[in-house]
Amino acid sequence: MSAAACPALFVAAQASGQGKTTVTAALARLHTRQGRKVRVFKCGPDFLDPQIHAVASGAPVYNLDLGMCGAEDAAWRLHAAAQKADLILVEGVMGLFDGAPSGADIARRFGIPVMAVIDAKAMAQTFGALVHGLATWQPDLPFSGVLANHVGSEGHAKLLQDSLGPGIAWYGALPRDADAALPERHLGLLQAAEIADLDARLDRLADHLARTGAADLSPPVSFPAVERPPVDAILRGRRIAIARDAAFGFIYPANLDTLAGLGAEVSFFSPLAGDALPDCDALWLPGGYPELHAEALAANARWQADLHAHVAAGKPLLAECGGMMSLFESITDKEGATFPGSGVLPGHTRMQARLAALGTQVAELPEGRLTGHTFHYSKSETPLQPLTRASSLRGGKDGEAIYRLGRVTASYVHFYFPSNPVASAALFGA
Repeated sequence: MSAAACPALFVAAQASGQGKTTVTAALARLHTRQGRKVRVFKCGPDFLDPQIHAVASGAPVYNLDLGMCGAEDAAWRLHAAAQKADLILVEGVMGLFDGAPSGADIARRFGIPVMAVIDAKAMAQTFGALVHGLATWQPDLPFSGVLANHVGSEGHAKLLQDSLGPGIAWYGALPRDADAALPERHLGLLQAAEIADLDARLDRLADHLARTGAADLSPPVSFPAVERPPVDAILRGRRIAIARDAAFGFIYPANLDTLAGLGAEVSFFSPLAGDALPDCDALWLPGGYPELHAEALAANARWQADLHAHVAAGKPLLAECGGMMSLFESITDKEGATFPGSGVLPGHTRMQARLAALGTQVAELPEGRLTGHTFHYSKSETPLQPLTRASSLRGGKDGEAIYRLGRVTASYVHFYFPSNPVASAALFGA
């Protein structure tokens, strides 16, 4: 196996909310329309941005995170993508240098040129000073240039471009366009399936970018050869049912790939649509937005009966974040309305306006060590004593509780199965 070269670009910003996702998705759609194979990656543990990018590029989107996923995981995924793609796009997370490790650490480690996206709607020459800081703060960073977002006019764009110092590439400017903006809610963007006109918005954004320097392919980057880690098919013959709909939509494609590599047969179903729980050996309830659909879930008597029958039969059930929230006896939404939950677990979940937890987690389970992350606005109260508590990557004691009741494993942690395929398989009964 040899190194693979492919044009690549790291889309960054000085902070969240600058338009990284919008620009990355627009770039993916623009180059895909031109007949190129585009592979998009998302830094950090995000679920929502990758859904948008998957629609824009027509291909699954994987996460790169030197903490949760690990450097080797990132290395083999980038190499595999470079072997087949005409362009690799990597969307950063938060600000370019935020976090430990940061998006800048990924760009530097793999030599991916950085394009900063800066919201310039209330900015003039200070734009150049901000870009200068991003470009020079870490001298070994492969910083390339900048794209201005929310620009008011051609004159405004020219003012911004003229403020740049030597050696900084001008990728162009995106105008203010409310009709192309991607809608949001408390955890971030809406799920891709919830945006009815997403394709039209992406095409509109791509049209804007077609008239800028961002339409040109970036220079090739050489990605060293790294073998994909082998996985034994220890789940062969086992069927795993996976809830997947607007209430349970936070699923890493890498987790599905891991289950396939382990030999499992997966069967998707939608509790919201009234689907019966498929005949299965284990059940996975991923995170999502059960608080937005609590009334519909509570009214689905067949789903509630199937769920209780699965648990009573002693079959494994993994419930993550929103999946766990749906298992408690009740859930109170942001408006204060309370709805019955499934009652598989004793306790109650209440939504709140403030963020309750955010960060990478490491869990030492009886099945083995698994990494993951937590990000939620709810708080749950239960008389259950935790099986264990996860910790942060830095060894903090403020990690999430992980509950075990019979064969039910429940937590706010979203596990990253590739971090330990054997332990993941054990959660599903291997």
